[in-house]
Amino acid sequence: MSTAVSANRLELLQIADAVAREKSIDREVVLTAMEEAIQKAARSRYGAENEIRTQIDRKTGEIVLNRLLEVVEDVDIPAIQISLKEALGRNPEAGIGDYIMEPLPPIDFGRIATQTAKQVIVQKVRDAERERQFEEYKDRIGEVVHGTVKRVEYGNVIVDLGRAEAICRRDEQLPRESFRAQDRIRAYVLDVRREQRGPQIFLSRTHPNFMAKLFGQEVPEIYDGVIEIRGVARDPGSRAKISVISNDGSIDPVGACVGMRGSRVQAVVNELQGEKIDIIQWSPDPATYIVNALAPAEVVKVVLDEEAQRIEVVVPDDQLSLAIGRRGQNVRLASQLTGWDIDILTEADESERRQEEFRQRSELFMETLDVDETIAQLLTSEGFATLDEIAYVELDELSSIDGFDEDTAQELQTRAREYLEATEKANEERRLELGVTDELAEIEGITSAMLVAFGENDIKTMEDLAGCAADDLTGWNEVVDGERKHMDGILEGFDILTEEANDLIMYARVQVGWITEEDEEETEGEAADGEAEEAAPEA
Repeated sequence: MSTAVSANRLELLQIADAVAREKSIDREVVLTAMEEAIQKAARSRYGAENEIRTQIDRKTGEIVLNRLLEVVEDVDIPAIQISLKEALGRNPEAGIGDYIMEPLPPIDFGRIATQTAKQVIVQKVRDAERERQFEEYKDRIGEVVHGTVKRVEYGNVIVDLGRAEAICRRDEQLPRESFRAQDRIRAYVLDVRREQRGPQIFLSRTHPNFMAKLFGQEVPEIYDGVIEIRGVARDPGSRAKISVISNDGSIDPVGACVGMRGSRVQAVVNELQGEKIDIIQWSPDPATYIVNALAPAEVVKVVLDEEAQRIEVVVPDDQLSLAIGRRGQNVRLASQLTGWDIDILTEADESERRQEEFRQRSELFMETLDVDETIAQLLTSEGFATLDEIAYVELDELSSIDGFDEDTAQELQTRAREYLEATEKANEERRLELGVTDELAEIEGITSAMLVAFGENDIKTMEDLAGCAADDLTGWNEVVDGERKHMDGILEGFDILTEEANDLIMYARVQVGWITEEDEEETEGEAADGEAEEAAPEA
């Protein structure tokens, strides 16, 4: 009998070793799970009210069952308590509040108890396996992994990675892509996180970085760091743009990524189900970078608005459809890649707009300076855009215009200043009429016209200004019916930058006591750090 018992004990340890090896988890975890399973079965056998502890000897495999009893003065619950008198008979050093271990005879597992024990062990082993997977993959986010399709559930692909199981959701797969069991799959580790049913590894084949990693595998120069990928924009399964730069002047980054007869780029295209890839050269100059990004369209001229991160691109009339691309794809990808909003105009559109601007400025000068069309057009042609420029420019600059003499220049400046003074006076009266307080009028950089705009939008006190956001002043962009539109701000048309709007609002908040100047400096520092982090390219 003892030989049989020994064999069973030995078998218990062998099973623990086998499970630990198969599931790549610690042997101790398996043995602990077994102890919990036996403990649960023993409670079913001796009664759930008992506090039972199980221990498996790590060397011999012997199972020891004990009942835990608390030492008390008067016993209320015999299953978990023992009187002090009885406890002292077993252990002379026992005291109230101590615990006594009472040995229990071994149990024969019935069918139900065995099933219960098995479920506990399976669950504990599965939990340990998932924890091991999480620990192993949590630091592998951003890597490309290979696996085998295990099954497909409602379009989601379950992937066997060898030592773990992962999921590639339908929205993270390429359009028209289908997988079957046993197919090989390559994907990007998007996220690894703990969920209610255990740790989950999420894969993606649509993420821009997946394409970057594929190029890193196909192009040795990228792997070695000689060529850097600075940006990727994708319309998964359809088209993509990738920008590269070489750290070695003798190596052409675009040529290296394309490869001999396109072999390198073709390998990536094949992996991505025929996704067309434009490889462009990155440039530190935004205008050059954007022109490159709009390839294959030719660009005639660009006009940048650095504060709004917006650029106007002029293309030949016959290149408009090429620059925009099918359903706006080319310009959309170029915008994603560069981080700039891109407006595309034809040469005819730009010419028409310039003529309209010229006409409007000429009319402004004719009306405000009371001059004829010829003089107004001369001023516009010389680059004057506002009355302030005419009123306060050096007199020599005006008198040097063909057809103007010093008296004409002096008269123009006088008329411009008189008009501006009259406008200032009218704005001041309107400001008082609207009830805009003097404390707002005293803020440096705010003009009388801005104060009127404030009053007409119910911003009349320092507290009203403090409650604003920068977008309220400068305007904002939002998508309406699938189209990006600009919504006017209170100070629209005053050429106020977002940074200046923030400064005004923070000044107002300090004045009304919402924050201190130290808070303001701290906020500015955090904003600067955030911009620096955004500017840093991903490794």
